[in-house]
Amino acid sequence: MIDNALLLLREELQSYIRNHDASVNVVIDNVSLLETANGEGLANSVIITLVNVEEESTLKNQPSIKRPYADTATYVNPPVYLNLYLLFTCNYFGTNYILALRRLAFIIQFLQSKNSFSSSSSVVGESVDLQNDGIINLKFTLELYSLTFEQINHLWGSLGGRQLPFAMYKLRLVAITERAVLREVPLIEEIETNLVVKR
Repeated sequence: MIDNALLLLREELQSYIRNHDASVNVVIDNVSLLETANGEGLANSVIITLVNVEEESTLKNQPSIKRPYADTATYVNPPVYLNLYLLFTCNYFGTNYILALRRLAFIIQFLQSKNSFSSSSSVVGESVDLQNDGIINLKFTLELYSLTFEQINHLWGSLGGRQLPFAMYKLRLVAITERAVLREVPLIEEIETNLVVKR
């Protein structure tokens, strides 16, 4: 589901920016590879990088019993709901630095105009298989996540590179489940008691 969420987001973002600037290239990759031999393909691109995964604690205590049929109950572990922290980096240098700022503005503008995504309302192309089981019930929202200067310093220090124009977003509620049935049991239909009232 994590990959499907990012692919859906990338396709919609790239489609939006290409309406304004046809030459944009949006990739999902590790921004820390920029200054390595593997970073050549990241030049002149908007890069989406997953920098943190967090469990949504408010949805942690869900029931593990499902009732798919009238006469049985099924025990399954509830899904894990995740928040993903995404770094949108505009990798343009020199005379293209203004282009980096323009494309960063397009990213913020797009996510301001559309902050809720689902597979049912998506207008993505053929690169995302919307009939895939993992993406059929996909729904998530994005919100701008502001960092302090100290957090920015730690972030780019851990990524091992120099700071580029970027925005951090919190992608809320990607559900991950194996759908593994732990056991099936019949429902309790009546309770018998052997209480004797003594007077």
